[in-house]
Amino acid sequence: MEKELNKYEAGQVILVDKPLDWTSFDVVRKIRNLIKIKKVGHAGTLDPLASGLLIVCTGKFTKKINEYMGMEKEYTGTFTLGAVTPTYDLESEPVEIKDFSNVTEEQIHAATGPFTGEIQQVPPIHSAIKQDGKPVYLMARKGLDVKLEARTITIKSFTIEKIELPVVYFKVVCTTGTYIRSLAHDYGKQLGCGGYLSSLRRTRIGEFTAEDALGMEQLAHKIKNEALSEGHAYT
Repeated sequence: MEKELNKYEAGQVILVDKPLDWTSFDVVRKIRNLIKIKKVGHAGTLDPLASGLLIVCTGKFTKKINEYMGMEKEYTGTFTLGAVTPTYDLESEPVEIKDFSNVTEEQIHAATGPFTGEIQQVPPIHSAIKQDGKPVYLMARKGLDVKLEARTITIKSFTIEKIELPVVYFKVVCTTGTYIRSLAHDYGKQLGCGGYLSSLRRTRIGEFTAEDALGMEQLAHKIKNEALSEGHAYT
């Protein structure tokens, strides 16, 4: 695969449709194994329970990672109302079950208002943000008290696409650094019944879209065919 290696070492941008239950690093590791070079990185983590667009850069294009990370992002997904979870998503069990039957559709739409524009958002304590050199989720899992400062983010649009209570379908366009899990938690608090992120898909980064991305099987097949077309053995 010498020619292909040169191609990827010279630099490629690979658009991956990350599957559920894969970490972003799982994707990077798989691509490293496929193209046989170590210089591979991604431009913005997606949690294992999220799917969608992951930009992966190889070779000299890894220098572009920060540029891609700074681009506007679009997400779709669902919030489930009537409870919260410690992780703000389905990685932990729902607690503090509350009645949501008195929440109206008008309120559900109106509650997006306070979260549109430039806002202050506190990241989830179950996140990879580091304090004293360690990810805070390690401390949170031990039940230690974790305090995170609010950050300034911009949510350019936050719309409710469909309502099937207790599930609310949303679309969000936001700046880098936005935690959709925190948005779910804060949105549920705004409605007075609690809420957590129950599904998430990243559909766009800048002008790159999930529609143009390849699943892992498709990507492996593409790389294999590239190698065979050049007359190289694929392993």
